Amino acid sequence: MSTPVIVYSNVNCPFCEQVKGFLKEQGVDFEERNIAHNDQYFDELTGMGFQSVPVTVIGEHKILGMNTTRLKKALSAE
Repeated sequence: MSTPVIVYSNVNCPFCEQVKGFLKEQGVDFEERNIAHNDQYFDELTGMGFQSVPVTVIGEHKILGMNTTRLKKALSAE
C-alpha cells in the first residue's frame, strides 16, 4: 500500500491499542502520532474536527474509534 496510514493515539487508550494491533495483524505499516507527546498532533486532530482518539487516517478516510468494518473498507480502497 502506497497510501500512508496514520493513527492518532494517546497514552493508556485501550481502543488505540486495538487499532494498532489490528493494523499489525493486517500487515499494514502505520505512523503513530501520540497527542500526549506532541502538541502539534493534537492540533492536527482538532483541525480535522475530532476531539478524541483513536483516529485512523487512510488516504481520504478518517475513522474514529476501533471500527474493523470501516478500517477494512478504507484499506481495500487504497
